[in-house]
Amino acid sequence: MNNSFSVTVAKEYLTFSAAHFITLAGHQCESLHGHNYRVGVTVSGSVDMASGFVVDFGVIKQIVKPLIAAVDHRVLLPSRNAKLEFRDEGELLVVIYRGAHRFTFPSAHVALVPVTDTTAELLAEYLARRVGAALSAEGLATVAELQLEVEESVGQSAGYRIGLGLRG
Repeated sequence: MNNSFSVTVAKEYLTFSAAHFITLAGHQCESLHGHNYRVGVTVSGSVDMASGFVVDFGVIKQIVKPLIAAVDHRVLLPSRNAKLEFRDEGELLVVIYRGAHRFTFPSAHVALVPVTDTTAELLAEYLARRVGAALSAEGLATVAELQLEVEESVGQSAGYRIGLGLRG
């Protein structure tokens, strides 16, 4: 993209705490553990001459906050992972990993995320697509690209970039 502007929102309150595990047998992250995640969003495109914005910072914050709230203080489980089976037992969710009973969680404490694993990369893609869809719904003709970063610890992050094709 040539001659474009960008705006970034990476506020200290765009964070969430969550537990997860990775389904790679023998990997150190296969055990249940947690992170204090931080989310940053960069939107690129042209400036709308009427407002002077690519997109108002407030619009980005309004979109991102509920997405973060939905996963904050939850156990993140990848609903599209073939190695996991989920069994609803009333107020409990039983997770069967590789055919063996592994975890039981209160259902209210779980966020089923439509990814194949809860890596920072796939969480970034999931969130970026949700933010992108919301920006598209806003009809912002100046927005061309979105990049979303998920930091799982200081200095350790993954990002996903998506072209929005909204530019008129």
